[in-house]
Amino acid sequence: MSASAAPSGRDGADDPCGVVRIARGTVGEVSRRRPDPRSRGPRRAAPAFPRDDGPIAAVSITALGAHGDGVATHEGRPLFVPWTVVGDRVTVRLAPGPGGTWRGTSLAWLSRGPGRRAPPCRHFGSCGGCTLQHLDETSYRAWKRARLDAAFARAGAGAPTVHPLVVVPPGDRRRLGLALARSEGRALVGLRARHGHRIIDLEACPVAMPALTALFAPLRASLVAWLADDTVVHAWATATADGVDLVLVGPSTLSLGARQALAELAVGADLARLSWQPAADRPIEPIAARRPVTLGIGPFTVALPPTGFLQPSPTGEAALLAAVRAAFAGGLPRRIADLYAGVGTFGLPLAADGHSVRAFDADAAAIAAAHGPGAAFSAACRDLGAAPLTAAELAGFDAVVFDPPRAGAAAQAAELARSAVPEVIAVSCNPASFARDASALATGGYRLIEVTPVDQFLWSAHLELVARFARDPSCGAVFGLRPLSGSAAPSDPRKAPP
Repeated sequence: MSASAAPSGRDGADDPCGVVRIARGTVGEVSRRRPDPRSRGPRRAAPAFPRDDGPIAAVSITALGAHGDGVATHEGRPLFVPWTVVGDRVTVRLAPGPGGTWRGTSLAWLSRGPGRRAPPCRHFGSCGGCTLQHLDETSYRAWKRARLDAAFARAGAGAPTVHPLVVVPPGDRRRLGLALARSEGRALVGLRARHGHRIIDLEACPVAMPALTALFAPLRASLVAWLADDTVVHAWATATADGVDLVLVGPSTLSLGARQALAELAVGADLARLSWQPAADRPIEPIAARRPVTLGIGPFTVALPPTGFLQPSPTGEAALLAAVRAAFAGGLPRRIADLYAGVGTFGLPLAADGHSVRAFDADAAAIAAAHGPGAAFSAACRDLGAAPLTAAELAGFDAVVFDPPRAGAAAQAAELARSAVPEVIAVSCNPASFARDASALATGGYRLIEVTPVDQFLWSAHLELVARFARDPSCGAVFGLRPLSGSAAPSDPRKAPP
């Protein structure tokens, strides 16, 4: 699932491509410039971090780290240098990093390693969104695969079949989280700088759908009319077939004049819906609802709640769904538990395929929106982090699909490991939390069969995947609820489990 995709907290603060929940604070310096990692020879670049008093060292980049930064060593400690490639030798200014590491600001390239290309975005190097635009296609794909292999090694779940990486195209991201501000009468619309609070005023964003980038200019014009100076608010902009759905988080109050200006923005920009939320933990209030906002899921159309979870790109969603469906292709209809279901991204198409699906999610609005084909699909609101389905409750299912937030599903994975469910399909947007959950399943007797990686967060360090696990019949169920069978016959769909 997606970081960019999850205003409701499913991805938390570590949302990919700089699409993060923006805290209110002072307005930073405006920047439309970036360092030029493409340049040849020793050439100075704008500092990545606002520090100019640290020591200087010449270092060699020997690897790329988990977040895509180049890795070197200085005084026996890891040093992370953004926008570098393996083989680069650079002069850097040092600053203390977390956990006893160093962070480096590139001052000059002494020599260049292979695998570099010209970044496609003019804001790359200053914007905190993408981190890997400087890698050529071969190096980029190899690094993504290395992340996957590292997750398998940590999980101890064996060596599965790995299908080719599916990479979403540029311009396919349908949701952006933006920082909006006004400083000295000037409006800013963009993302935060990396490792800082500065707002990078965006003129373009090659990962986003054109409908979203077309909103930048009218947003700026509107902000000047109603937002107070030195105020920062957050916005979630979602492109749908019905138009853009815009949710503003902050300020804490809206005057009548601000409401009128926002209503005019909705008309002028032809928004489908514009809503306002005083704070992230407060109810959302409609300002202008001009058209219903819907989402097509297979043969179904569901009403999308404001900030409701959805996969960040249509191409990525299609790839994930195809991999989930493939796991059940050609077999008997099954009783499937769809955990962390959202509005039914996987459960509704599986129900249309003839399976009986019971969906669970903590988001009451999403569960209310998920309507399926009669008795074949049902949904219940449940916080699976605090109250996972127990091994006993899972006894009525032939398979489980779970698509947790970035933090993973530790509690639910532990119950699955104790269960006798023959097949588990894990959808993950975080290889690190996937490794932990996969390790729990492997300890419980599940074998990792195949994995489909999906690069839905283009040019970022994030990677999604669909993994199919099958219980090893020789292990049995830890909980001992029922004997295992090679292909479970479908249960009576009228006997719905809790």
